[in-house]
Amino acid sequence: MPENRMSAAVAHNHRDVLHRVLRLQVLTVVWMTAEAVIALSAAWAARSPALLAFGGDSTVELLSAIVVLWRFRSKADGAQAERMATRIAAALLFVVAGSVVTASALALMGYREPEPSPVGILLLTLAGVGMPWLARQKRKLATQVGSASLRADAAESALCGYISWIALAGLLANAVVRRSWADSVAALVLVPLILGEGWRAVRASQIGCQSC
Repeated sequence: MPENRMSAAVAHNHRDVLHRVLRLQVLTVVWMTAEAVIALSAAWAARSPALLAFGGDSTVELLSAIVVLWRFRSKADGAQAERMATRIAAALLFVVAGSVVTASALALMGYREPEPSPVGILLLTLAGVGMPWLARQKRKLATQVGSASLRADAAESALCGYISWIALAGLLANAVVRRSWADSVAALVLVPLILGEGWRAVRASQIGCQSC
């Protein structure tokens, strides 16, 4: 009898964690949709490579959140769904790296002269505060459910927060002292970190890691 109660308690706790994961991913999808639309619109209006990189990263984070949401709602084999979701999340991390490098290179080559963007500055400030919190929540839940794909998604949320602060510094530097190259140089520093997270996710999917 005590064993049955313990098993029921464990099952209930597992269901509760899964519900928290789903709620967190739905919140991520809603936020990242708004963030991507606003960032890309502001980037177009201000001709800002930094905002373009941030908007591209936000789009990748949106796709990643959708993938992980699908993984936890999928009725298919859990291990197979986990491996597929982890591989897709890893590929999206490489897309983030590519978008950062491309936007930074265009800015450094003087392709377009960015203009100040008050909307972009406000959005980046909110993202800089909100995304690290979101990443911490995902990491905690990833440990509890043993999900490599959710951990990779948490890494993307954290990177989104880092990129937002770097892009914010670039926008402020451009608005105050007209140094449009600052955010591009700083963003390139993030590329090895992004690629490292991507390769870790690839290795996790290959070895079927359930607890990294």
